[in-house]
Amino acid sequence: MLQTGLIPNAHNDLVTDASYDFYGLRLATCSLDQRIKIWQLDEENGTWNVEDDWKAHDAAISKVSWAHPEFGSVLASASFDRTVKVWEQTATADVDLSQMNGTVGPSNSRWVERAMLVDAKGTVRAVEFAPQQFGLKLATISSDNHLRVYECLEQPSLSTWQLSEEVDVLSLPSTSPANRSNPQTVTLATPTQLSAPLDSTSASLVTHALQQQQQLSQAPTRPGLGNREADGGWCISWCKDKYWGEIIAAGCGINGTVKIIHLAPSHRPTTLLTLDPSPTPYNTSSEGTTKAVPASPSDNETPKSFAITSVAWAPSCGRSYHLVATGGRDGHVRIWRVKPPTPDDDQDGGDGEADITEGRWSASIVGDFDDHKFAVGRVEWNITGTILSSSGNDGRIRLWKMTAGNVWRPAGHISVEQAEEQADVEMPPAED
Repeated sequence: MLQTGLIPNAHNDLVTDASYDFYGLRLATCSLDQRIKIWQLDEENGTWNVEDDWKAHDAAISKVSWAHPEFGSVLASASFDRTVKVWEQTATADVDLSQMNGTVGPSNSRWVERAMLVDAKGTVRAVEFAPQQFGLKLATISSDNHLRVYECLEQPSLSTWQLSEEVDVLSLPSTSPANRSNPQTVTLATPTQLSAPLDSTSASLVTHALQQQQQLSQAPTRPGLGNREADGGWCISWCKDKYWGEIIAAGCGINGTVKIIHLAPSHRPTTLLTLDPSPTPYNTSSEGTTKAVPASPSDNETPKSFAITSVAWAPSCGRSYHLVATGGRDGHVRIWRVKPPTPDDDQDGGDGEADITEGRWSASIVGDFDDHKFAVGRVEWNITGTILSSSGNDGRIRLWKMTAGNVWRPAGHISVEQAEEQADVEMPPAED
């Protein structure tokens, strides 16, 4: 049975994001009212109470993200004021009065601003801390198309953050170097070798990348309209598995694609794979299976442009493949099965699914649902990566679960606008 809770009048304006901490006992919310609130769960009666509340930015806040508890009670927030701020919860007795923010909550604590990152040239739409095995790092993506990764150099004070990576996602080639005419030009890192040297022909690759970047910078994102802030970066999600090193999924632009980017200290970020649903449309049958349907567009039909506004990388939990979920303004929730390279990797899907292979990584769509009928703003996995939740402009939170035969089916939905005493929950009929 689905259990729901309701927090009435959480903010004075639209709530833009909500994020649970590692244990799921605290909830951070942000809003257009420029404030961050920390809610504490009362496990006895299941209610949420405000623990802290403070004005965090000078403009609307877009995202909040918790760091792993190994690093303390640390929170990062991204805003339309083009900044990212790092906050730490500290007892009021240990805080300088000049650093205090907000009001004293029931926990008698304060959230102190430890750092402010100001490199973005546009709205910072997403921020996310890296998995704890990579250290105290956070990634951001903004409407200037840039993915930025910061690393904390002074963890006790949290005051010094180094910009370790900065890459224009749109200008980053969509294919990996291993898929080019000379597959031996660049050797990507392996699980046992997190850094890989470049050979003598790397200069040609650099020249090619610079030429392509120059062409992309001169070409407008929309024909005849030029670049717009709405066409910039939208979402990011870290790979939870440390086996392959630091890998991040990033959605940028309005082409409906997500790039799987490999970050390594030995070379510039490279694209391992591009998740692109456009070459073959996918339809979900009434049985819940997803099949590829041959495209038959008319001569005058132009491909629709839409942005991927949310991406979520599922915890691996021992799988031989990864699951990545995306939600976009086309109203679709898609579940991708991403396969890393293996010695006996079979490039043929063999099950009727269309494989997208670039280099040694491959991906296939195993679920494509348009039940929201409106733009999808958020997708998120549970802790085991077995249930996916999505929220859309239809005012519903929908759940998706994999059943026998690796078939993804709807698992119910919750109406956001519901009576406090009774949730509007619809469950699918029981299976035979």
